[in-house]
Amino acid sequence: MIWRRRSAEEDRRGGLRAATVPASELRDPAAILDIQGLRTTFHTDEGAVHAVDGIDLLVRRAKTTCIVGESGSGKSATARSVIQVVDNPGRIEAGRILLRAEPDGDVVDMAALDQKGPAIRSIRGRDVGLVFQEPMSSLSPVHTIGNQISEMLAIHEKVKPKTVRDRVVQELERVGIPRPEERIDAYTFQLSGGMRQRAMIAMALACRPSLLIADEPTTALDVTTQAQILDLLAELKESMGMTMMFITHDLGVVAEIADEVVVMRHGRVVEQGSVDAIFHDPQAEYTKELLASLPGRSSASARRAADGPAAGEPAAAEPAAAGSATAEPDAPERATRQPATPGPAIVENRDAPQVSGAGGETTDVPLLRIDDLAMEFGAVSGSVFGGRRRREVVRAVDGVSLDIPEGTTVGLVGESGCGKTTLGRCVMRAYQPTRGRLLYRQDDGTQVDLATLNEKRLLPYRRQIRMVFQDPYGSLNPRMTIRQVIGEPLRAAGIASGSELSDRVEAMLERVGLKRSVINRYPHAFSGGERQRIGIARALITEPRLVIADEAVSALDVSVRTQILELLADLQSEFGLTYLFISHDLSVVERVCDRLAVMYFGTMVEQGVAAEVFENPRHDYTRALLSAVPVADPRLRGSRQRIVYRPDGAESAA
Repeated sequence: MIWRRRSAEEDRRGGLRAATVPASELRDPAAILDIQGLRTTFHTDEGAVHAVDGIDLLVRRAKTTCIVGESGSGKSATARSVIQVVDNPGRIEAGRILLRAEPDGDVVDMAALDQKGPAIRSIRGRDVGLVFQEPMSSLSPVHTIGNQISEMLAIHEKVKPKTVRDRVVQELERVGIPRPEERIDAYTFQLSGGMRQRAMIAMALACRPSLLIADEPTTALDVTTQAQILDLLAELKESMGMTMMFITHDLGVVAEIADEVVVMRHGRVVEQGSVDAIFHDPQAEYTKELLASLPGRSSASARRAADGPAAGEPAAAEPAAAGSATAEPDAPERATRQPATPGPAIVENRDAPQVSGAGGETTDVPLLRIDDLAMEFGAVSGSVFGGRRRREVVRAVDGVSLDIPEGTTVGLVGESGCGKTTLGRCVMRAYQPTRGRLLYRQDDGTQVDLATLNEKRLLPYRRQIRMVFQDPYGSLNPRMTIRQVIGEPLRAAGIASGSELSDRVEAMLERVGLKRSVINRYPHAFSGGERQRIGIARALITEPRLVIADEAVSALDVSVRTQILELLADLQSEFGLTYLFISHDLSVVERVCDRLAVMYFGTMVEQGVAAEVFENPRHDYTRALLSAVPVADPRLRGSRQRIVYRPDGAESAA
């Protein structure tokens, strides 16, 4: 007898045959994916962690099912379990994952397939596509975009080499990448974040899968790019008749795109149903808490109603708006606004705010006046391996002027790369501005230009201007205890040491909502929200007057974000703090800021009282930003026109 080794194709077919189950095993004949009793466990040194703990979940054909929950809820582990790409040391221990790729096709239990076998590999990409959160780490940095998509086509569709390039160009064009015949030869680092995500989508959909799993695909993107990607996914879903399983923690995004919603917490499903039922008639207490955490417009105005108007803000407080805990759930105020008419493409400064000086007298001198500030960076373009190289100048901040009145929260918004973080670092004097003035009002009312001071003369002001950073883990030294982390600014400034330093640190820990007993722990022992509280304590330990919050809540879950925002508001009321609040999340800015400044490519295009800017934006770019914010009410989906800003002043609905 002659033995013949089985081919990979025979192994694939054999694996699929062995995992095929009767169609009657599906709980709903309309389901493309039926997850039954799935349990995925990570075995660690500290014991077993049930990331997915016996869940049942249905994804119906041609629908968009959103899985929502906070970090650690198990939503991403569920998505990875579906296609057997669970990271070590995790493994699927129980349950079934029934996939019916075609309406009349076989039903395959993917949980029964060999994790590294040809059967599951043939399903990935061909029947099920996957889009990850961070395309920079998901795409190969050493292969062109075209090569990576070509590989997908070669594996699943056996496309001929002569035609594969044309096919890849078509795929790139379909996802809206401009000049696809050029971008096909680009590497990942040569593309913007939005274009990288489009390339990732092109790769996931190249083989026309029946099911697309999108795991937080817009979380790392700014609001306008997010809106474009969501629009693209919706268009592709309709044109391809595709089903989408969308993983997110952003309830605004859920309201924009979902047909059905699954809410997860601690590895379990707490509620599932239609998007309208989840938003307007939630049954689970946890779902109600998530919805109550949605940012709304009421916080800043409600706070001012109790404390009195802020400097530069009208005395009349606004009523609570939708999305806040005190608003009517089905009457969101801003979502019902009509699209704004085009306005002048010039800087809009609506007023010259009056601020209260020492003794209560009125003064027009703000705590900080940024005057015609510019920050330029040198860059070199051209080939690394020879040829002509050119030195270029990048104007990250270009002639920006902004007043920050004492006791207020000034929001600074704009897309990624607009220069808002660079401006914040110039104010901190982490950068030496190329030109312009930073006029800081001292306690005696006199002004000093921080931009002209050397490092020695800056030292007294470094304790008065502090920053809270975006990444609550990366900004804390992992080798320092919490006592050292928070107390370091006191020690460096020679303010306190020894037992006095410890006493101050313990008092500040208590003030930001942490126990005094954690003072000798290290940053890794805390959650993201707790680490951000530590970062806030470090910023406030020197009793500053101005705090720059650079994307301080963007890395946090919605409920934790709400807690941190409330903490910042309480601390402002208690200590009389002034905030420069840098963010790309307009829903958060709308909630907390008294004044608003909008940046675009290094320039200031509009500024004024926040409520007025949100209600009646005058600049085309501001209108485009506001139109891209998801409306957190599925009943209002599509009620607002999407505006695309074009620098020449022309704008169109996307």
